[in-house]
Amino acid sequence: MLSCLLLLPASPALAAKTILVFGDSLSAGYGIRQDAAWPALLARRLQERKLDYSVVNASISGETTSGGRARIDALLGRHAPAVVIVALGSNDGLRGLPVATLRENLEAIAGAAQKRQARVLIVGQRLPPNYGPYAATFHAVFGEVARARKTAFVDFLLDGVATQPGLFQSDNLHPTAEAQVLLLDNVWRGLAPLLK
Repeated sequence: MLSCLLLLPASPALAAKTILVFGDSLSAGYGIRQDAAWPALLARRLQERKLDYSVVNASISGETTSGGRARIDALLGRHAPAVVIVALGSNDGLRGLPVATLRENLEAIAGAAQKRQARVLIVGQRLPPNYGPYAATFHAVFGEVARARKTAFVDFLLDGVATQPGLFQSDNLHPTAEAQVLLLDNVWRGLAPLLK
């Protein structure tokens, strides 16, 4: 299990607000340099746009929503984020874990963040079509939780990437360094309104 807890300053001075990226290997930068992963690119974009935020990447490769639910309170207490990007769920889906558990965990994570007055962005995930009806039910949960918790929402982290085999590493699961800006652009669509 690869742990990734990186503090990525958005400006030379101590940033007043923190964005907590809470995901799995897709956000931890599995198989690529940490400074090439989309959370590091996010920190650079914030700096370029002179937005006073720092980025804490608390993503862990292999993490499920159950693992995230167990970790969220400690991270909220330690970092007091203004914004939490919840990009978990892929490993639940790949393992065929119950959709009801996915829903409960996502709701608990979002609720814990909201209780601390953090704004929340839920980032949806999809599964390959060979997962059958489970894939559609799985994907629907992310939007349903976002609506129920009244959070910001991005439909699919890998939008524009998933259909391009050349943007994946040899395992066909993890995006290349070249794909990271596309992941960032997907996240940014949901995140930007939360920064105003």
